[in-house]
Amino acid sequence: MEMELKAMLDNLADAGCTKHDAEIAGELYKNGQADELIRFLKKCRCSLMDEMHESQRKVDCMDFLIRRVERNAAK
Repeated sequence: MEMELKAMLDNLADAGCTKHDAEIAGELYKNGQADELIRFLKKCRCSLMDEMHESQRKVDCMDFLIRRVERNAAK
């Protein structure tokens, strides 16, 4: 069980989760609260997806700016 816990905590760190989130997940895991752990991990995933979408929006803005500058430079 300890090996599984360490692997989970390492995975959370790799995913960029906060130390606080990893501690919460670790406690849920240790207490055998699988349903709550799954719910918590899905919440963390949603937060990561929100960050990804925000990053994509920023990339889209940069792409728009690049195309605009390239178009003006071609004139």
